[in-house]
Amino acid sequence: MSIPLLTYKPSSQNQRVAGYEVPGEDTPYIYRIEDCLDAGDVQELIWAAYRQIFSEHVILQSSRQTNLESQLKNRAITVRDFIRGLAKSETFYRLVVESNSNYRLVEVSLKRLLGRAPYNKDEEIAWSIKIATQGIDGFIDALIDSEEYTQNFGDNTVPYQRRRFKDRPFNLVTPRYGSYWRDKLEEQRYKWGDVRNFLDMAREIKPKARTTNTNVTTANITIPDTTRETKPNVPVSISPTASFPL
Repeated sequence: MSIPLLTYKPSSQNQRVAGYEVPGEDTPYIYRIEDCLDAGDVQELIWAAYRQIFSEHVILQSSRQTNLESQLKNRAITVRDFIRGLAKSETFYRLVVESNSNYRLVEVSLKRLLGRAPYNKDEEIAWSIKIATQGIDGFIDALIDSEEYTQNFGDNTVPYQRRRFKDRPFNLVTPRYGSYWRDKLEEQRYKWGDVRNFLDMAREIKPKARTTNTNVTTANITIPDTTRETKPNVPVSISPTASFPL
């Protein structure tokens, strides 16, 4: 049975407030498929999607999803479907999903897919329950098919960070530096004097059992003679003045 998303109260983050700032270097460049005039523009849109979903740190040749790229270039899928495919790829699962707790995964996914940080802990708990009940694919579908995504990005726009005044851009924050990942690395790190190191060493030792011959016979056992030697009887006197025979 699917549990509906728990209700939470959105806070007044800067992307929910009308802005009057002068455009500058923090103003995001918006990539839309309808603005692409040639193959070069489409390729720039594709790399913008990689930067947003995979982060700047993992834009490698091995991370490319060539099948999705080909479908987008041929207009067989929308930009929304392309983003969905990147978020459900093995690369995203290995670099983001596997190395984080559900709370951290919710935070990173909201930043990458909706372009904003979580409103509060209640929202993180609500989406974490969605992950626990519907899995990572159901969670990603719920974000991309949400009304918030549709209103801000629709089918043809690459998600972007909606207004930024401080901190680093979301796509430069690597998920592997979260507290969950740091604690996991700390547990795996070798520490001098740690009792677990001794236990691991003890488990690696494989002592060989010694076999003993239990068939013992008394035929070859020599019992020593423990009897005392007999001496002749000599008179003994307790008188100090007594004369002893010579």
